[in-house]
Amino acid sequence: MRKEEYIDLTFKYSAKNYYPLPVVLSYGEGVYVYDVEGKRYLDMLSSYSALNQGHRHPKIVEALKEQADRLTLTSRAFHNDKFPLFCKLLCEITKKDKVLLMNTGAEAVETAIKTARKWGYLKKKVKENQAEIIVCENNFHGRTTTIISFSTEEQYKFGFGPFTPGFKIIPYDDLESLEKNINENTVGFLVEPIQGEGGVNVPREGYLKKAKEICQKNNVLFILDEIQTGLGRTGKLFCYQYEDAEPDILILGKALGGGVYPVSAICANDNIMDVFTPGDHGSTFGGNPLACACGIASLKVILEENLAENARIMGEYFINRLKEIKSPIIKEIRGKGLLIGVELKEKARPYCEKLLEKGILAKDTRENVIRFAPPLIIKKEEIDWAIEKIKEVFQ
Repeated sequence: MRKEEYIDLTFKYSAKNYYPLPVVLSYGEGVYVYDVEGKRYLDMLSSYSALNQGHRHPKIVEALKEQADRLTLTSRAFHNDKFPLFCKLLCEITKKDKVLLMNTGAEAVETAIKTARKWGYLKKKVKENQAEIIVCENNFHGRTTTIISFSTEEQYKFGFGPFTPGFKIIPYDDLESLEKNINENTVGFLVEPIQGEGGVNVPREGYLKKAKEICQKNNVLFILDEIQTGLGRTGKLFCYQYEDAEPDILILGKALGGGVYPVSAICANDNIMDVFTPGDHGSTFGGNPLACACGIASLKVILEENLAENARIMGEYFINRLKEIKSPIIKEIRGKGLLIGVELKEKARPYCEKLLEKGILAKDTRENVIRFAPPLIIKKEEIDWAIEKIKEVFQ
């Protein structure tokens, strides 16, 4: 079938909740993907950071196949032999006492919200149904009904009310506003170390550390959504490590499954996790043996191949090369590690379409920002090739 036929079928039979770039992919390996007509593209999106290890990393695929031949699903009604091994490894890496495994990033955020609320009622003694969680403008934490309830993007909310109460929205990177909005009912502050979907917004240095101090002073849980920024993306294993701002609850997803299986988790210490009793929360697929096998392999690849360090070095190089491009269309270049945003003075999608023609897959966000976030295995020569194509588009 031709590309156009696949696209026509998509629009005929699929709900129109996405507007993809006009390319139909059929094969991927490393930092490259190929379309149905055999053309090669450099993947500069990494499925929104789910592919930090690259497409079809052999060790992760091997773990997937091996486990698929043994046992795929047990539910949590029974123990399985991969679940405790994955939990132990994740606790060791995050330096937390406990983890709670789910599947998607949105599920993990929902889990963090439930955890913070129950902690607030049981430990902080907030009055029943009065718990509040502070969030930031331009946040993106998922698309469930509860999560869109505290989004400031009107499209995410239009037609989906009524909305879940219990959230207070403040400006991002505004410590004064954070301190001012905490009250006796505040149980948590949920924030992204860098706002990815919000346009790759990087806060001022020291923001996370100071926010944590404010939370500690007021007995409020500091909750970091590192679904996109975590697991090496920004040049450290976790973005909060730049400021020694370890959260009370760490939310992970995307690259935790190595790009082959959905795996997510929240990580916290016993004084928080002990609010749960059997039956409080769960997931049929959460912590299934296939997910755990992929999770173990995914984490080992990140650590053994030192992907965080490569992201730091290559990210710095990539940003510097982007800044060499002289174009009146480019307003600002910002980012950390290999999470990079190029803000334009006009809409970004036409430029993403031009990049597509040149063999680069990138995506617009917030209308006028192009996000460049390639797999963390990318090499200098691959960035150099990409820069030449990006220059052709902008110059």
